Amino acid sequence: MTRAPLLITVACCLLVVTQAALIRRCDLAKVLHEQDLDGFEGYSLSEWICLAFAESKFNISKVNENVDGSRDYGIFQINSHYWCNDYRSHSENYCHVDCEDLLEPNLLSSISCAKKMVSGARGMRNWLNWRLFCAGRPLSYWMTGCHLN
Repeated sequence: MTRAPLLITVACCLLVVTQAALIRRCDLAKVLHEQDLDGFEGYSLSEWICLAFAESKFNISKVNENVDGSRDYGIFQINSHYWCNDYRSHSENYCHVDCEDLLEPNLLSSISCAKKMVSGARGMRNWLNWRLFCAGRPLSYWMTGCHLN
């Protein structure tokens, strides 16, 4: 009988550990603005916000396993085969970063890597979800209510 409270406590702790680390839209806009992403390589802040929503629904801690064995990490779902090193499979590691660093709440590693990604010839076309949900669409509503003073 005394085990039940212990088991309930352990189960609650596991639930907390596995919860998503979400960032609010306007808080993300502020961080991206402070990191000079508005207009970076010709992409508006609204496009960056749309990208983050399309890829991770603003989940900083999201990790997605792909059929090829690679994984996508963080708010921008940066792929381990090309951009970061997950120490599980071969990686080009073009961003010179550990994939786990892309899950940090301060977002600096994710932003730095995303900047490198969009600086290439493909720009935001590196992300399928950006092409499907953001490219060529009116996106100004992503900034509605966000005050970046």
